[in-house]
Amino acid sequence: MSKYKTGDCPRCGRKNYRITKGVCHNCYRKYVWPRKKATCIRCKRLMFLKGRGLCGGCYNIIYQLENAKAHNYKKWHNIDLETYRKITSRCMICGFDKIIDLHHLDNNKKNSSETNLIGLCPNHHKMLHTLKYREEIFQLLKEKGFEPRTRKLREDIRGSY
Repeated sequence: MSKYKTGDCPRCGRKNYRITKGVCHNCYRKYVWPRKKATCIRCKRLMFLKGRGLCGGCYNIIYQLENAKAHNYKKWHNIDLETYRKITSRCMICGFDKIIDLHHLDNNKKNSSETNLIGLCPNHHKMLHTLKYREEIFQLLKEKGFEPRTRKLREDIRGSY
């Protein structure tokens, strides 16, 4: 026999093993529990605190952002966080190391082998995807030892580039 009361929650109607003050535990935490507003120690706003004296947004930024990034890299690129950090440590063209984008050399997002991925700064990455500067960036990558897959464009649709 459980030490908790069991039954149906009158608020949500679900069958629960744990009833607190006449409602299930989830409804109690959501609607009955007296939450107190306090000032967040980081952003100084008066809000409901999540933990460690921080509001929900500040708590997630400080403690959960790296976990979310790791999950997204794994989901989007099918690579682990350490591999992503190694590839995006600096731009392969200019050596910039502050903000680095991931680029697939063969333009196939599903091919996530380490030999197909390079890190580029936002300027060079945008130039690579802009028709006007593409050949210049391809030449710089070839000088650095990378072999990007180039697409041949018909002259009649190429225009003045």
